[in-house]
Amino acid sequence: MDKRAIGGIEVSGLCLGAMMFGTTVDEDTSFALLDAFLDAGGTFIDTANCYQFWDGGQGHESEELLGRWLKSRGLNTGAGRDQVVIATKVGARPDPDRGDSWPANNEGLSARVVTSQIEVSLRRMGLEYVDLYYSHHEDRSVPVEETVGAFASVAESGKARALGVSNEPSWRIERARQIAASNAWPSYVCVQQRHTYLQPRPGGYDAFMPAASDELLDYVREDEDLTLIAYSPLMGGRAYSDRADKQIDPMFDHRGTPARLAALRAVADELGATKNQVVLAWMRASSPSVLPLFSASSLTQLKESIGSTELTLTPDQMERLDQA
Repeated sequence: MDKRAIGGIEVSGLCLGAMMFGTTVDEDTSFALLDAFLDAGGTFIDTANCYQFWDGGQGHESEELLGRWLKSRGLNTGAGRDQVVIATKVGARPDPDRGDSWPANNEGLSARVVTSQIEVSLRRMGLEYVDLYYSHHEDRSVPVEETVGAFASVAESGKARALGVSNEPSWRIERARQIAASNAWPSYVCVQQRHTYLQPRPGGYDAFMPAASDELLDYVREDEDLTLIAYSPLMGGRAYSDRADKQIDPMFDHRGTPARLAALRAVADELGATKNQVVLAWMRASSPSVLPLFSASSLTQLKESIGSTELTLTPDQMERLDQA
């Protein structure tokens, strides 16, 4: 698998999302998926301190499972630690002291939460540091300066090698990076946002899980120090499936969608590939080049996504996909 750099850290060209590991994906299957990803040259693994409390868990299952896997494979310390790039997030875990309704009771991004929760995440995973530490969702109740300063302190302490931001509008990301620059603090080097081949409904906006906007794509395109990482690139296997029971998210189901799906099907047929594989290959070949964060609950799904790295889209195919 090819490699690329994020904030000076070499990562694989695909990132494996561990959100379901330890809850809806059992431990044996999770370990098999992680092993297969590593064997294929994958190094970049993503989790969060809240995965996944909403699906029968309490929010610590994914990090704890990764900790057990890392230790069992000798990847949590010494030379083994250099073989994996671990990312986790803070800010979206429910806090019972803030009420019973989520996401209103998110723990948020205060300095106390940011600096204390990295300790909890490291303990769960049995690590001395994470490679990438994200703010998970914006928190407008906390001054940007406080959040940025807290993340900088985590990086300066050596507990995170690089910093990222997720689910925030471009203007807040730029404000945070300007604050970091003016204080000579470590700053965000990547943005994790929902992004896929289908385009969101014109005028549609999900404040909690915003899709990457044209403005954000342009921002990343013009800033060589910033990387866009796309979560839900395959939309949970719904958008690009031929199964009748798979429904497209209403945000992406509109008059422009059929033409987009037709172009995707045509290119997939030409390449002898699946639509999922073409979506991932299109992302990586786009401008800006997007690093897909995919998930899998079976080895078949994992191998399908990894197979996308073998695809090369022609300029004509890229143009047809882009113009549909």
